[in-house]
Amino acid sequence: AMSVIGDRRSREQKAKQEREKELAKVTIRKEDLELIMTEMEISRAAAERSLREHMGNVVEALITLTN
Repeated sequence: AMSVIGDRRSREQKAKQEREKELAKVTIRKEDLELIMTEMEISRAAAERSLREHMGNVVEALITLTN
């Protein structure tokens, strides 16, 4: 049982690392980042994460943050 749990955690960790690598490849514009930080009053990290998750699309990122 412990082996199964350990294997699952290992797979989940690997998938998370792969997702982070993919998000790091997304280019974002400084102007978009500053716009989200100012308008939504959130941290730089949160704004950057949202932009990367939406492939740099500022409109989609803002829509998600307002919902």
